[in-house]
Amino acid sequence: MDTVETRRNAVEKLINEKGSVSFAQLKEAFPQVSEMTLRTDLKALDEERRILRIHGGARSVQVLIDTDDFLSRKAVRNIPEKQLIAKKALKLLRPDTTVFLDSGSTATVFARRFPDQSNLIYTTGLSCAAELAALSRPAVMIPGGRLNRYSQSVFGFPAIREVEQVNFHQAFLGVAGYQNPAGFTCGVYEEAMLKRTAARQADQVIVLMDASKAGIKSTFHICDLKEVDVVISDGKLPEDFLRECETYQVEVL
Repeated sequence: MDTVETRRNAVEKLINEKGSVSFAQLKEAFPQVSEMTLRTDLKALDEERRILRIHGGARSVQVLIDTDDFLSRKAVRNIPEKQLIAKKALKLLRPDTTVFLDSGSTATVFARRFPDQSNLIYTTGLSCAAELAALSRPAVMIPGGRLNRYSQSVFGFPAIREVEQVNFHQAFLGVAGYQNPAGFTCGVYEEAMLKRTAARQADQVIVLMDASKAGIKSTFHICDLKEVDVVISDGKLPEDFLRECETYQVEVL
């Protein structure tokens, strides 16, 4: 196997492991490779249908369009980062409040660590609800709607209408990516609308996001950075994103 193919296999492997990567992340992972060579590699891999080039980066072809990936695949990626995010999120929780907890692998890790205290929790994640079922004190609500079999979540207009009737103290949102000026995005239109509704109904909007999501633009807009109060991450967010957060006075944990 020649050097070019070895390198392209390594690029493909990284993209498959992460699900999606920004070009900045690729440059960091392959510092010895020039930008022009990396762009040529992405073009070749895309033409061979081994990866999918997207604006500002690349996405694994193993990630299905409009599903935001299988939960089982996401659950085994970036595990230490998700555990750190969950640990930080716990410090923001207050008893006797109403909380919206989004679906997704990071939210599931958070739900697994949720304290057994008095809260009213609305969650769209079936895996989150299963974790919360072990607790005796919180009241757990699952909005009615369509089942996304891939992400094991509930979405759709019935769920949106139900969430519209609730005033949340905090909304913990998962996202597929963030890129300026697209803002926070995800891959399913009705899920984006549901997340947007929960954010609008919340006193405090908190985004759970590891650094792999920075620089990634998915299909549907959730909200802008200026509409968020706190971003909880893994301490590896790029400097340009941190500067944006500072501009909009968004707290980063």
